[in-house]
Amino acid sequence: MTAKNNRDPLAVYLHWPYCAAICPYCDFNVHLDKRADEGDRLVSAMVADLAYWRDWTGARRVGSIHFGGGTPSLLSGPQLKMLIDTVRSLWATEGAEIALEANPNDVTPERVQAWRTAGLTRLSLGVQSFDDAVLKRLGRDHNGASAQAALSMAVDNFASVSADLIFGVAGERDGRLGADLDRLLDLGVSHISTYQLTIEPGTAFARAEARGNRQAVGEDRSAEDFETISARLLAAGYCHYEVSNFAKPGSESRHNLAYWRGQDYVGVGPGAHGRLWTDSGRVATETALRPVDYIKAVSQVGTAITVRDTLSADETAEEYVMMGLRIEDGLSLSKLEDIQGAPLVVDPALINDGLLSMNGDRLRATSQGRMVLDALTRALLL
Repeated sequence: MTAKNNRDPLAVYLHWPYCAAICPYCDFNVHLDKRADEGDRLVSAMVADLAYWRDWTGARRVGSIHFGGGTPSLLSGPQLKMLIDTVRSLWATEGAEIALEANPNDVTPERVQAWRTAGLTRLSLGVQSFDDAVLKRLGRDHNGASAQAALSMAVDNFASVSADLIFGVAGERDGRLGADLDRLLDLGVSHISTYQLTIEPGTAFARAEARGNRQAVGEDRSAEDFETISARLLAAGYCHYEVSNFAKPGSESRHNLAYWRGQDYVGVGPGAHGRLWTDSGRVATETALRPVDYIKAVSQVGTAITVRDTLSADETAEEYVMMGLRIEDGLSLSKLEDIQGAPLVVDPALINDGLLSMNGDRLRATSQGRMVLDALTRALLL
């Protein structure tokens, strides 16, 4: 293990792949929730896989534990507590952010109490909209009233609450986006993740668009929608701390910042990805995709990691630049030099054109630069 990278906290990601229904725009590794016994066996396999990771990482301080999916709010209280307690038994976790992604329909007083008992400190709700027509179009199984009730209960019970908001939906009524923003602000949500509806290959929406049934608006309209979101949230005191994320000061996602800052993270659960600095370089991992394969792999070899690639210096540098430029804080030039073995040469035109700013050790993409991140990254690393 490279000691200088051990100073950063470790992030732990746990992927729960099951969903009650699969949204037509989703291309994540998700599976319909059908077999209760498989869920129990998967939890046991994830516990064993966490122990494997502990042997690999050694003693570390954990800064965040994040349950994603899928729909991790389908985990029972005892299952959730078992996984959290396992992480706590393996690494130092005092003060860690412990977050769960939840479907609004799963937010009930009983579940909230179980989540609090298990140790959750942050709840992220897949609201997407409060407009029933938009929710129906998106294939969501909740409505605007249940989304509002869930958020209200979450804000009352957790110090940190995040809500997802989708924009760029074709055929929605005028004013929908503004009304959704009004509702989120009225409810006092401290973190808002905004996502442009994109049509991913292999999804139900991709098949619908192939038949001529348009699901997403064009790029110009999406850009206008995002300008509306940004202006409104900045005026309300939120920081635009990452390309798609806005937060009140102190409510940023500690777990996602670990990704964007190029820190180490454990990836446990079907289809989870991980990153770990070792003496031979930065290692990228992936686990078996199907729950049944994940469970089988852990039972046979003690881990479900199926991909373990040591990234080249160029690959590591590209990943660090691409992720670092996403956040308002930018990236460390000295860390990048350490990764690629040479200082970064920045074309002054990128600064003069208002795409980048440089202050001491920090290189940042401006708001204009963050709109063209892929091209900006290529320009920096060529």
